[in-house]
This record gives sequence, C-alpha cells and structure tokens, in this order.
Amino acid sequence: MKRALIPAICSLFLSGSVSAADIDNINELIQSEFKDLSQDLTAALSYKAVQPAEAMGLLGFDIGIELGATEMKSDAWKIATGGGENWLPVPKLHISKGLPFGINIGGFYTQVPTTNIKLWGAEASYAILAGSTLVPALAVRGAYTKLSGVSQLEFDSKSIDISISKGLTLFTPFAGIGHVWADSTPRVLGAGGVNLTAESTNATKIFAGLNFNLLGGNLAIEADKTGDNLTYSAKLGLRF
Repeated sequence: MKRALIPAICSLFLSGSVSAADIDNINELIQSEFKDLSQDLTAALSYKAVQPAEAMGLLGFDIGIELGATEMKSDAWKIATGGGENWLPVPKLHISKGLPFGINIGGFYTQVPTTNIKLWGAEASYAILAGSTLVPALAVRGAYTKLSGVSQLEFDSKSIDISISKGLTLFTPFAGIGHVWADSTPRVLGAGGVNLTAESTNATKIFAGLNFNLLGGNLAIEADKTGDNLTYSAKLGLRF
C-alpha cells in the first residue's frame, strides 16, 4: 500500500475524474440503492486522522490543509448526484492539539466545492505507549463526523481505531485498524414515491501512511480502506 501511495495521490488529485456534485436526487433511489449510497458515504465522510500515533504533548500542535479523495463504488452515487464522477474529493481544514497524559484532541471542517456537502468531525486519542527511539507509539482513537447542507439526507458516523507509528530521522510511518458505524436517514421519498428507510452501516477500516518533517512545515499522506472503498489523503501544514 505504501509504495503506491504517493503516485496514487498525485494522479488522483490531478485527474479530471476527481469531481463532485450536489446530493439532490435521493428521491430517485430505491432502498437497495440507498443502502449502497450509505456505504459509499460511510467511507468518504467518516473520520481520517492522517497523522502518527504518538502524543504531541502539552505544547504540541498540528494544523493543516487536507485533501482526500474517496472511490465511490456504487451506481447509486451517480444517481443521487445526477452524474457525479467515481471519486469524491473532500478538502478539509484539520487541527489537532496535544494535552497532558498522552491525550490528543482534534477536528476538521469542510464545505466541499461545487456540492452541498458540509461536514465537521472531532476526535480524541490516547497514547497507550508514548514511543521512544526503540519503542513505537501506540494509540487508541475515537471520532465522530456530522453531515449538514444536504436537505434530503441526515448522516453521521462514529469510529474507533488503534494505530501504531515509529519516528525515524525525517519521517514517521504509521498504520492502524478500526471500525466505523454510520447512520443515514433519508428526508425524501424514493423512486416512485416509495418510502425509504434509514440505513445503519458498519465497516472495518485499515489505513497506513507517512508523516514527513519538512523545513518549516509538515506533510502527511495516508491510504485508507473502509469497507470496500479506498480513500487517499494528503495534509500539508505545521506540526510541532
């Protein structure tokens, strides 16, 4: 996964196949398609930390501009958006802060351009192992995201994961595994005026990435697989 991460991110973000559209055609879905859409949105809109496991400490701070792109695998996504492409790009302003006792807190906010998607998320993590020159850091994280701006849909997700990282000279590899639970509630009737019912989705997630210490800045890249959907993310900013 890591060997393909950087070229995959570059090709996705520069490709014309990465675009987005309003979610305003849920009334054209049947129940099975709404379930498929919910699975795609669970992967795209659930929390992505894009950072190593170690605690940052009381003076630690991480702020960056993040861009992720998630593969939307179902035809339901194209129906719900009136022809949206196969990859959904989600830019974010992402902030994390270190606290005492191995705790980090963080969050993000986004309004996805050319769509009605507004999304915020929050997380808290605890470093079970702080990490050292010989021992990797190990942390557990809980997170929540909430969608707004889409009048036809209510969506939120909850997740928990455990991650490991090991700082090297100029970069820190990290990886983890977790689980995501999401609830999607339609606010319109489906195709043919049939009632659509809420869908509860749960999926296993695995992720891996690299954090680079740059002169005067920081770059983190990550590949995430939630359920059957891939997400590639890159975050550029400051971390200290």
